This record gives sequence, structure tokens and C-alpha cells, in this order.
Amino acid sequence: MFTRPKDARATKLASAVDWFKNKSIRSFALVALCATAGCGISYQSPKVTEREDGSPVNVVPLSAETVSRANATAYTPRALPAVFYAAAGTGSSTTGLGAVPSSPYLPSTSPKQQDFRPLPDVSPEAYRIGVGDVLLLATRGSGSTVEQLSGLLAAQNQRQGYTVRDDGSIAIPEIGPVQLSGLTVQEAEDRLFQVLVEQQIDPSFSLEVAEFHSKRVAIGGAVKKPTLVPITLSKLTLSEALTAAGGSTIRDKEFGSIRIYRDGNLYQIPLSLYLERQDLQKKVLLNGDAVFVDTSYDLDRAMEFYKAQIDVISLRTSARSAALMALETEVSLQRDALNERRQLFDLREKLGAEKRDYVYLTGEVKNQSRFVLPYQQHATLADVLYSDGGFDTTTGDPSQIYVLRAQGSGEEMGQITAYHLNAKNAADIIIATRLEMRPNDVVFIEEQEITKWSRALQQLFPSLIRTVEGALIP
Repeated sequence: MFTRPKDARATKLASAVDWFKNKSIRSFALVALCATAGCGISYQSPKVTEREDGSPVNVVPLSAETVSRANATAYTPRALPAVFYAAAGTGSSTTGLGAVPSSPYLPSTSPKQQDFRPLPDVSPEAYRIGVGDVLLLATRGSGSTVEQLSGLLAAQNQRQGYTVRDDGSIAIPEIGPVQLSGLTVQEAEDRLFQVLVEQQIDPSFSLEVAEFHSKRVAIGGAVKKPTLVPITLSKLTLSEALTAAGGSTIRDKEFGSIRIYRDGNLYQIPLSLYLERQDLQKKVLLNGDAVFVDTSYDLDRAMEFYKAQIDVISLRTSARSAALMALETEVSLQRDALNERRQLFDLREKLGAEKRDYVYLTGEVKNQSRFVLPYQQHATLADVLYSDGGFDTTTGDPSQIYVLRAQGSGEEMGQITAYHLNAKNAADIIIATRLEMRPNDVVFIEEQEITKWSRALQQLFPSLIRTVEGALIP
């Protein structure tokens, strides 16, 4: 009988299927067993065992006691450069920078020579009446002329106060405003006498300043009582101003400094030098001065203090904007210099020119990578595991987490301790937040058993498919 080619192919296919049923299933089982049992063609799964040279790997289960021993390994995190501690750049002789005090002293540093920029000597002028001052008019009171003042000088030996208003005048009933701002006490008395004469009143009186509010010096920082000290008819010295604020509260005098802001410039006197020299204590302060006492110079803090005092002292004058502009310029120059040094450091770090400490991640983690140990603090195993989203729980075995750490140095470098964390119980993950990392630690997470089978079969299936194809192809 003639057999069509189509029937012959069908017969051959059926024979191949029978062969596969009888032979290939057993072959598949045998190959799969080899794949997981260590045959030469098996899938190689990484795990923690002794090393090729026979040197042991000491596996230590993590517990409160073993974590304490592991953390006892000496390690000091790398420190940031000093430029990151400063609130602004250091003083400089460069034009525009010399007026700003030097960068702060850190508590761990020893005293160093501080800049000495004393206040210039000044000869204070006679006191001039200003806005906010309270003036007293006193008279002996005699005759009808006094009575005509209607309460101003109406009673014998009467004293009555008048506050200088924003426009620089005081208001006298039935006489009107009299401009006194900017005048000395003698000049103001003459002006009042002239006004009263023009009103055909000729009393005998005297003028006094009862309260001084127009001219003040601000004292802040490390003093017992930050305050505004008024300037009176007598000159105000630096010593008197500090005494009015209760004195300095600085214990370590060698670190202390007194800084005075005046007309856009900052002057500095080391506290220890101030206490030794009376000529510095007798430096005369002027209206608008702001004195700041501290052990370390925080530019932002002092700047806010000076700004506030400029607002209070110079609010009604055009000098406020000029003073703020001068201060902003000085601070801006210092901050730009500081930021430039920080940016240079960041650039060196990006280019790998700054040495860093690393922990390496391998096994069933999101990314085979390295974790940079932070500056000035310790990182834990939890920080490493979860900094990039944690580890893959679908393939990684939470009961097989290891931290591999080489012990000792030199000839002992071959000894490795594997700290084993069994996080199958989620409550034990808290241990990971206690174990501190050390440079060159390796964090390894082993595969789950089903993951090993899955990957072995993934490599096995292509060979099975080729076997079947060979059976089907004539």
C-alpha cells in the first residue's frame, strides 16, 4: 500500500512522543536532580562556607550579646571638614572682609589668638534731644503770668513731662507745637523762652530731660540681661553698658569676645584682653551701637541680633537702609567664600578625590552595590538593607542574612566572621538596627530554596527543548 508522506510524518511524531514519555521524563528527573545535587552541570548558588584555602568562616548568630561584641570593634566615622562647622568664612585682610569677625571656635579646639579690632576713640558731643525723650519744665510759679500757661506751669513748684513726638516737637497747651529735636538742653531752653516771649509770657523756668529714649545702645549675647541702655547727658562707656546688662556670663574667658556693630563695621575685642585693660573698658559708645558678647561667633545669629537693633534704633531714619546694606554686604562676602570652599569639597568628593568608607551589598539585594558610610555617625545593618528599598523578599531568604567581616590585620586578614541574622521572624529585624557597620563589611543575603530550584530549571529547560526538537525533526 502506498503511504502518503503526511501519514509517515504523523507516524514518526507519534513515535517521538512515545519515546519522550518513556525516556525523557526519567532523563528530566535525573538532570533536575543533578542540577540541584552538585553535578558538574548544576546551577551554582552562592552561600557562606569555608574558603577555598581551607581557612574557616566563623558563623556567629546575632543576639544582644554578640551585637555588643561586634560593635566594640574600634571605628571612628570620618569627620566633615571644618568648613562645614562654620557659619561663615574666616576673617581676611581682603578688602570688604576685614570687618567681619573670624569663624567660631569649636568646643574641642584650644584657644587661639583672636582678632583685635578695637573701637576708635571718639569725643562725644553734647546730648541732643530726640524723638521719644521726655522733657520736664519746672518753675517757681509767681504772679499771673504763670497762671496764663493753663496747666503747663500753673502751680508753684510744678513739674510736668512732655514727650518729644515723631515730628520732633512737644505740644504746649494754648501755645502749640515747639520744635526741640536735635537741640541741646541749653538750646531747647532758649527756644522755649523765645516762644513764650512771643506769646507775651515771661515765666522763670528750667528745662530737664526726665527720660532718655531717643539714643540707645543694644546689649545682647552671653550677658545676664540683654537690654537697651540709654545714652544720657553723660557719656556711656563699654564697661557701663555691660554692667547695665548684668555683665558677661562666659566661663571660659579665653574663648569669649565682645563685638560692636557701628555704622556698617564690626569691631572685636577679646574678652580676656578687655578685662585686663581699662582703656578698652572706657571706650565710648555712640547712639545706634549694638554690642554682642559670645563664646563662639555664629554669623547668622549675630546678624539677626544686629538687624533687630537696627530696626529699633534707626527705624525713623534713612541710616537704617544704609546700615543694613553694609551689613548684608559684609555677610554676603563671607558666605560666598564659605560656600565656594564647600562646593570645592563636594566636587572633590564626586570625582573620588575624597576618601570614604564603604559597605558592600551582594546576594539577593535590590542592587549589587556599595553603601557609603556617613560622616560623623555610625550606620547600622538596617540602614544598609533599607537605604535603597530593602532586599528582594521574593527571592531572598530572610533567615539567611550575613554580615561578613574580616578580623584583625596583616596575617590575620584571612579570618572572617559571618554575623548571621535570622529575620524570618520580623521581630528580629530590630537587631539589624543595633548592629553597627564597619568599613569593608560585606552584607550577603542567600537565596530561598525555591529560588535555587527555579533558577536551576530555567537553565535546564533550554536543553530539554532542544532534545524534543531533535526528536521531532527527521
